[in-house]
Amino acid sequence: MLNRMKNELLNLGLKFISVNEKIVRMLLETSPSNVNEIVILPAVKIVMKKLLNKLQNKRIYGRIYNGELNDVKVSIVRSLVGAPNCAMTVEALRRCKTKIIIRIDVCGGIENENIPISIGDIIIPKLAFCDEGTTPQYIREHPSLVNELESISNPMGKFQNLLTGNQTIFISKPNEKLKELFLSNCTALFPNKFKETNLWTTDALFCESLEFIRALSSINIHTIDMESSILFLLGKIYNLKTVSLLSVSDLPGHPKYDLLTSNEIHPDMENGIDNAIKLLIQILPNVKREI
Repeated sequence: MLNRMKNELLNLGLKFISVNEKIVRMLLETSPSNVNEIVILPAVKIVMKKLLNKLQNKRIYGRIYNGELNDVKVSIVRSLVGAPNCAMTVEALRRCKTKIIIRIDVCGGIENENIPISIGDIIIPKLAFCDEGTTPQYIREHPSLVNELESISNPMGKFQNLLTGNQTIFISKPNEKLKELFLSNCTALFPNKFKETNLWTTDALFCESLEFIRALSSINIHTIDMESSILFLLGKIYNLKTVSLLSVSDLPGHPKYDLLTSNEIHPDMENGIDNAIKLLIQILPNVKREI
């Protein structure tokens, strides 16, 4: 009886809001009107905490933290880790007044003779390879993307039989103007600590084997994350301006600084996150002009 009454009251309330607002309330626990045009999207707790420590005039609406960074109104929401979580968050944000989404977080780096990667480096991806399970679902729903996106054969096929997974890897890209804006400012602020790289997005943190690293190195992949590819793809689908600003936290395959095999934390890991946040805050007034 009690559950029936609760359901009736819930359905009564839902009659007064749209389906889009219902989705936002379900996923972000607030009204769409409480989300700003510029959204900062960290995934891990340490980055979220550092951002909130910088946020001025903080106000909390469910999962949304509103305030000002460098006198620019922003909303900060933690997507949590992985492409499915990122996609659900972006699906809610695109039903708000959001126009720009900036992912700021950490990534893994792959050592390379041509482009040396160090822990603490700031990374601005020029493109992302979509080797996660969420992109194929959106391509299924938006089949025209097959002709709009560049793609490659999965490089893992050179090293082992691909029994499952993505045979074809599609490529998604950030907003070009935002990316160039971050690159130009990064050059001035951190001339020796930033890289523009090709990024690989994966679902499986614990499957970054030596064969996997070798396959990525064979096509000049220098960084790995778990969210950027779907963020860029949904930016394209929903006409949102997206960009990623990442800091290298570990080096998969490295004998000393592989997150999965070593207990040692590099001293520059937190410095890299701090520098990325510093860059973000400085550049936000220019980002605002892109709205």
